Amino acid sequence: MLKGKNILLGVTGSIAAYKIATLIRLLVKEGADVRVVMTPLAKEFITPLTLATLSKHPILVDFFNPENGAWNSHVDIGLWADLYLVAPASANTIAKMAHGVADNLLLTTYLSVKCPVMVASAMDLDMYRHPTTQRNIEQLRSYGNIIVEATSGELASGLSGKGRMEEPEKLLDIIIQFFAKRQSLSGKKILVTSGPTHEPIDPVRFIGNHSSGKMGKSIALELAYRGATVVFITGPVSILPQHPNIQTIHVETAKQMHDAALEMFDGCSAAILAAAVADFSPKVVQKQKVKRKDDALVLELVPTCDIAKELGKLKQKGQVVIGFALETENEEANASAKLKSKNLDLIVLNSLNEKGAGFGTDTNRVTLIHRDGTVTPKELKTKEEVASDIVDELVGLLK
Repeated sequence: MLKGKNILLGVTGSIAAYKIATLIRLLVKEGADVRVVMTPLAKEFITPLTLATLSKHPILVDFFNPENGAWNSHVDIGLWADLYLVAPASANTIAKMAHGVADNLLLTTYLSVKCPVMVASAMDLDMYRHPTTQRNIEQLRSYGNIIVEATSGELASGLSGKGRMEEPEKLLDIIIQFFAKRQSLSGKKILVTSGPTHEPIDPVRFIGNHSSGKMGKSIALELAYRGATVVFITGPVSILPQHPNIQTIHVETAKQMHDAALEMFDGCSAAILAAAVADFSPKVVQKQKVKRKDDALVLELVPTCDIAKELGKLKQKGQVVIGFALETENEEANASAKLKSKNLDLIVLNSLNEKGAGFGTDTNRVTLIHRDGTVTPKELKTKEEVASDIVDELVGLLK
């Protein structure tokens, strides 16, 4: 099932390194080409000869071969790989990955790879649950790394609790599922809107909102990881997804986003409308800065273009449109009404009343509402995990 896949394993100094021998055998049996980079300390737990024999490739530890000076290029290794799995990932290596430390070949490779990175942690329970380690893991997750959570059980220290690296058989399943997902949108072109819009009052001021674009970025990356070509239309934000499958179009106003979305929708299999588009804009935009006066300033606002409604009208058979609804009252009823009135296939409801959800956060708690009335509440998750849930739904709708 993994024939033709290039898998790079990064092995760190942990007693769980012994499990990697089994994992390599399983991966090779499934047809994968496996290469291994180790930290110097990892050699104390399992020998390079063992892993070289199983993987059928030399093991890389140092930046160069001290006997002949041959250079081990971390750039070339990173370009070769379809997946970089760091397993076992010790607390020390996780901390260095989170903060950009590059003092060995495994870490310099991490900083240069173009492929997705998967991290399977292994350490004692006190180290695992320490706030620093948890913060570092969340930092890696925020970079788009795939985190394979440690499991509970007996640990090398003799204690019992969470900290065991996932078993090789389970890691194999996770890797197979990863590649199956990655190919699920191959050949599809998906439009994504993201971020806020800024509606100018004058050359200095605008009407806007607190959208950071984090949700849209996560969705765009998830789509790209699954093989889709992504047209990413974004309002003014400071964070942008970086992936060769993503074409970014920058806009500022709701009108500009509307025009770009309508132009690009033709030929797309789907649109996911995650942008927080302004509902109103000033009727008149002043050419000069409005001066402060003692009297009240009155702005006449007019409705902006309804992008979701327009795409709902334009969509053809086989096209899917997914919208978002941020509500503060009568949330489910309002979202369901929006779903029907705009002819959407799915609407993602999130609430400002939920702690950890909404604008500017790294997490979100959403409820998915389908055309048939099915309502699926989700637990609080990272925005990367929410993006994965939404794209799972999209894959189902496209089928």
